[in-house]
Amino acid sequence: MSEPAANLPRPMPPRMRSWLFAPGDSERKMAKASESGADIVLLDLEDSVTPENKPAAREAVAAFLATRADRQRIWVRVNPLSGGETAADLDAIIAAAPGGVFLPKAEGREDVTTLGAMLAEREPRHGLAAGSTRIAALVTETPKAMFHCGDYAGDYPGSQRLVAMSWGAEDLSSALGARVQHRPDGSYMPTYELARSLCLLGAVAAGVAPIETVMPEFRDLDALRDRALMVRSQGYRGMLAIHPAQVEVINEAFTPSADEIAQARAVVQAFADNPGAGTVGLNGQMLDRPHLALAERLLAEAGESA
Repeated sequence: MSEPAANLPRPMPPRMRSWLFAPGDSERKMAKASESGADIVLLDLEDSVTPENKPAAREAVAAFLATRADRQRIWVRVNPLSGGETAADLDAIIAAAPGGVFLPKAEGREDVTTLGAMLAEREPRHGLAAGSTRIAALVTETPKAMFHCGDYAGDYPGSQRLVAMSWGAEDLSSALGARVQHRPDGSYMPTYELARSLCLLGAVAAGVAPIETVMPEFRDLDALRDRALMVRSQGYRGMLAIHPAQVEVINEAFTPSADEIAQARAVVQAFADNPGAGTVGLNGQMLDRPHLALAERLLAEAGESA
């Protein structure tokens, strides 16, 4: 079954500050992740599950989803389309209506179209609304994928399902045969900074949320906070997590502070007081229309109308 590009409205996504992984073959870890404050829980059928455990993990994930009343925040990372396991993953889980599917090793819009068509085949079999299963894509995990981060923009079959794009360093590093990802100060080497930038640019061009990759050092919460605040300042809207202890730090970092909200309100009010003005002065600064757009976006993130 094909999926028309324009007939399906883009599903309204939930808050997407924190995305917490849990291995799909561990009921205990899935339960612990779901009890956390994560905006989205990612039940994993890919990297954290060995090949011989994947059939059992599919059954465990489907059974776990069926017990949850909050399935819209519980997503499933399926196996990549190139691996031949995706159809079996979807056959097992779609009846339980996960909030979305996280697609690893995506290499362009064609993969979103393919996954969208697979979902469109299965949703009506289980009484689900057409287009109700969202998609997020990991878009930098192969060398080829790096050249297609800008492909996700536009109106094409499956595009209305896409709500987020993220990037990854580990699989890319493995594909490159690279032994070092970080400089001595902990920052990423240029190839991985490029991946981060391409994901950000591609997601914004596509009108979806850019989501920062994981920080494996889950005990270093101070470093996590610094990194989350840094990428948020660059335009990222959320971050992947591998441990429940990371969730609170990520949520706080990606939630506008009271001072930020007050400043945004002041900017909006300054332009409202000067209708038609291209620039206004506020607290000794000259602000133009892009400042207004940023202020309105921040207030929207905070759940306020401008």
